[in-house]
Amino acid sequence: MDFIKKHKKVFLSVALLLIASILIAAISSKGTFAVFSQGKKMPIYCVETEEKKVAITFDTTWGESNTMELLDILDKYDAKATFFVIGLWADDFPDILKEIDKRGHEIGNHTNKHPNMTTISKERMLKDTEIADAKILNLTGKNTTLFRFPEGAYNDLAIETVESTGRKCIQWDVDSIDWKAQGTDIEYERVMKKTKPGSIILFHTDVKYTPQSLPKILESLSSQGYKFVTVSELMYKDNYDINNEGKQIKRK
Repeated sequence: MDFIKKHKKVFLSVALLLIASILIAAISSKGTFAVFSQGKKMPIYCVETEEKKVAITFDTTWGESNTMELLDILDKYDAKATFFVIGLWADDFPDILKEIDKRGHEIGNHTNKHPNMTTISKERMLKDTEIADAKILNLTGKNTTLFRFPEGAYNDLAIETVESTGRKCIQWDVDSIDWKAQGTDIEYERVMKKTKPGSIILFHTDVKYTPQSLPKILESLSSQGYKFVTVSELMYKDNYDINNEGKQIKRK
């Protein structure tokens, strides 16, 4: 008993350090959660399928950047993608948002102001999501059916709140880490190594090397027989389960 009392502070310190290490590992260098769940509910990270098809997705948040160039690249490879857009971006670049829709790509909801959904109230989650949807609807004539959490941060309440609006929560199983701007080769090799049938691949529209790495990735995956579809085309609409890794699985 004396031993336990004597070393209680040491044990507590070690435990706290261990917890801190786990949290730090789960947080990206942007200071945000990278695919980290605080609860039991799971969004869709990928889809179980034997078909060689994948979903290319872009988080579209700040700046005009490379969006038009990326649209031209997608056209060249007959690739359809899903763009998760925030409302503030739609305010600044309405014509580009319309062009994304015009070229046959899918537009998903990424909130209005890009808040961390694990730190705000249910009421604010709903308000931020619906404001973004109203802006997208006004510009494209379409409601959003898919949602992506800003920076990938979610918990049970966040998932339940989004699902209550009728939207599906979408993450990713392949991160190009293009926002780190480490170079075309690193992005290419990372995506090629991790991609498999049913993958959802994450890119961003406002980063340096994606216009150089994306053509190489699409070329290589095409040569392997892959098709590029929207998230809605990739996922199952009903009669499915989501396992503890976020894989959407069709029920037998």
